[in-house]
Amino acid sequence: MTRALITGITGQDGLYLAELLHSKGYEVFGLVRGQNNPKFDMVQQLLPEVKLLTGDLTDVSSLTRVLNIAQPDEVYNLGAISFVAYSWENASLTTDVTAKGVLNILEATRLYAGNDISKVRFYQASSSEMYGKVQQVPQTEETLLWPRSPYGVAKVYGHYMTINYRESYGMHASSGILFNHESPRRGPEFVTRKVSRAVARIALGMQDDITLGNLDAKRDWGFAGDYVDAMWRMLQQPEGDDYVVATGETHSIEELLQVAFRVAGIENWRDYVKQDPRFMRPAEVDLLIGDPTKAQEKLGWTPTVGFEQLVEMMVNSDLAEQSALLKK
Repeated sequence: MTRALITGITGQDGLYLAELLHSKGYEVFGLVRGQNNPKFDMVQQLLPEVKLLTGDLTDVSSLTRVLNIAQPDEVYNLGAISFVAYSWENASLTTDVTAKGVLNILEATRLYAGNDISKVRFYQASSSEMYGKVQQVPQTEETLLWPRSPYGVAKVYGHYMTINYRESYGMHASSGILFNHESPRRGPEFVTRKVSRAVARIALGMQDDITLGNLDAKRDWGFAGDYVDAMWRMLQQPEGDDYVVATGETHSIEELLQVAFRVAGIENWRDYVKQDPRFMRPAEVDLLIGDPTKAQEKLGWTPTVGFEQLVEMMVNSDLAEQSALLKK
């Protein structure tokens, strides 16, 4: 039985990846930071077959202990402080976890593998936020990285450190440069879930409006369940490499709002949307759109969920959730 360790298992990607690996017959271990993690019980209820271990990406000794317990064949590093807006508020903590944490888990994995570096394969969750002030449209694996947030800078560090361990030690280490990927499991602080939840509450008479920042920003949005399949495919290749994982389509926040309100049966969506400069980024990333050609050709990966289908999925999920709250 193949064994896998997932850091960041409490996030949407970690949950979908754990489900995927379990369906493929893996024994799955998840790293959880702290015994009082509020999502600990949620993961156990949703994925009782996953073995949860406590550890911290900022503590190499805890990572070494966890690796020796899990004895993984594959390590998926999804753990990070991943809310971009928060990274301006706490750049130091973002750096410790999202940047240096990658070095810590890479080094712990290398030490765990010992003289047999080929016995474990490593995946790093890189991000389209690394492109920032985009220098090429669409963005590929070769596009110059120009991050525009502390989060993006931290992800660039982790990305290049993964490449360095691959080139320096011969580690089977791959980076997935994932463009925005969403789902009903997305945290409510992210704009897609903020929109889907607010639209559901507005439709149900539980909320009057929604306040956002830049409605013109464009993103390449896909379904998180599709993207974790690409992660797994990377670690099944003969050698580690870097791959853009994206849909190749871009949509604005305004389009997101149009579709979300339409799903809820509301056409005059502008009547319910306000803008506030507080929600504007200090340095905006205006246009992200990925070229997934390499992933399609080398991994045989293609997204299965389109933009409108994704938004419909999220709004309907929040309508069901908020309706249930109304009935309590």
